[in-house]
Amino acid sequence: MEQIRSFIAIELPGDLKLQLEHLEEQLKASKQPWVKWVSPGSIHLTLKFLDSVPVDKTGEITGAIAEAVRGITPFQLKFEGLGVFPNLRMAQVAWVGVSGEAEKLKRLQGQIDTSLSRLGFTPESRPFTPHLTIARIRSQASPDERIRFGQLIADTKFTACSIGVDGISLMKSQLSREGAIYSRISLTKLAK
Repeated sequence: MEQIRSFIAIELPGDLKLQLEHLEEQLKASKQPWVKWVSPGSIHLTLKFLDSVPVDKTGEITGAIAEAVRGITPFQLKFEGLGVFPNLRMAQVAWVGVSGEAEKLKRLQGQIDTSLSRLGFTPESRPFTPHLTIARIRSQASPDERIRFGQLIADTKFTACSIGVDGISLMKSQLSREGAIYSRISLTKLAK
């Protein structure tokens, strides 16, 4: 049976992706070769990574998403601030923070997790920390390089636009030499 890598996400509008592109260009000027930048065109807000699923299960997954979003109306998110996981001294992932109606977003993510657990997907063990991943630091980076990158992120200010969230997407991820290629499988609208 054919399997596809998939995840559930909020897709971002073009104007926000353009702001993320400008941010990455600014950060790339520091010339840090051990940083792998995420293509701004493929950045999204992940709500749940599903990994490989049978193609014929995507309808059930879409149904579980529809169940999870019941009662949740469209909301606003703002993307601002930069940070790294796990911390500034051991930078591994650079991200843009999410604010605005973040509690509504966290409730939505929890409901998606619960709804999908009924289909056999393992609930998340870590608390949901909404963010947009913009870069990953390669494993060969030295401790000093990780600290320098963490400091660069800490010293950089970023405030982007707010967006209205009115739908949740089930996405397909195809790995290629150039990186992952994402395409939408289904879109579930939030109640008006």
